[in-house]
Amino acid sequence: MDIDGIKKYLDEGSEIRGKLDREKILYLGEAISRTFKEGRKIILFGNGGSAADAQHIAAEFVGRFERERKPLPAMILHGNSSSVTAIGNDYSYDDTFSRQIEAFAQPGDLVIALSTSGNSENVVRAVKSAIKIGCKIFGITGSNGGKLNGMIDDRNLIKIPSTRTSYIQESTIAIGHIVSKIVEDNL
Repeated sequence: MDIDGIKKYLDEGSEIRGKLDREKILYLGEAISRTFKEGRKIILFGNGGSAADAQHIAAEFVGRFERERKPLPAMILHGNSSSVTAIGNDYSYDDTFSRQIEAFAQPGDLVIALSTSGNSENVVRAVKSAIKIGCKIFGITGSNGGKLNGMIDDRNLIKIPSTRTSYIQESTIAIGHIVSKIVEDNL
């Protein structure tokens, strides 16, 4: 890659972020704010880069984003390596998140599923478990939403208009920062 290639990459990423559905991002930020005001928690999960994004977003709530404030209850499901590997070994990797949703989620909690493809079986199964429990469910995916399209109410599914993983992940973090700002402004 040369200077022109770098410019093209940055310009394309900016164009993708510029096409994000602002209404859905605001709706997610408001839903997270209500969840915290109601004394409930948010639970985030994903695989690979999406796991890192989930961890980053949760840290903005438990720590802080831009303001000093009380910590807010946000958790990730991939962070306990003993649980992830035991569930993967004893059941299936496809059950790593659904077993934890069954253990930790309560009705009214807000679940945020991150998947660039929307097709990761462990994410899909966790969403199914969260639906059964009565959680509020949101998703952030790539352009077509994959299997999560239809499982998650369209208003609650932010589909980043790209199929390129790096652009989807960069946009996911931008969304995470925006909703963190919304929550801090609301609380």
